[in-house]
Amino acid sequence: MGDLVIKNLCQSFPRDDGTTLSAIEDLNLAVHDKEFVCVLGPSGCGKTTLLRMIAGLDTATSGEILLDGSRIAGPDPKIGIVFQEYSLFPWRNVIDNVAFGLEMKGVGNDERYRVAREYLDLVGLAQFAKSYPSELSGGMRQRVAVARALALDPVVLLMDEPFGALDAQTRNMLQTELLGIWEKTKKTIVFITHSVDEAVFLADRILVLTPRPGQICEDIVIDLVRPRDRTSVEFAKLRRRVLELINQPKCTLQ
Repeated sequence: MGDLVIKNLCQSFPRDDGTTLSAIEDLNLAVHDKEFVCVLGPSGCGKTTLLRMIAGLDTATSGEILLDGSRIAGPDPKIGIVFQEYSLFPWRNVIDNVAFGLEMKGVGNDERYRVAREYLDLVGLAQFAKSYPSELSGGMRQRVAVARALALDPVVLLMDEPFGALDAQTRNMLQTELLGIWEKTKKTIVFITHSVDEAVFLADRILVLTPRPGQICEDIVIDLVRPRDRTSVEFAKLRRRVLELINQPKCTLQ
């Protein structure tokens, strides 16, 4: 299962002058098993802060995050994460990068390379298993990062603007590839993005956050059939609706 529930989540940070900065305030959210959810909002609204708390990398000031009913209190192997930076080890070849997490878990040599090859094949990079990150394009390096996260068989996959540094053509291609991977693996995905077009193309639901402190101002169900046509009237209407929400000085809380 991959049901993620967030209850009354707050996060604040101390300032040098003794006051606190509220990044997220009283945020409530449910992401269902196998659902693909994109999170959008203006810069500084707490998107990455939210993702880091779900990943167990940061501790909330108050509130709780539950995965299948169990509280997340730190990094958990059930939760995988892919960052915008590829975070690959330059001295390891592709298959060794993908197998790294399994090696840390003590998985035997034969089994971890079997799993690594399986996920390299899934992301279309089996023929580059012995290559090094420096020999790959940005899009290929990000596919390696996705394979490495999936190799640990997480229940939930968190993605923090994973395609943000790529050119438009590569980005569109990887969005389509990611949907194919999601349809095969049926992972629950929470995907942070600044791109409205990307969110409408990918998501089952889009969560629009308010300016800081981040709260959910609208939860939009995307009911367009896949594969989605970015040039369709329906796509354009949804894109316009989300843009209007983000450009409001302050969303009206639902």
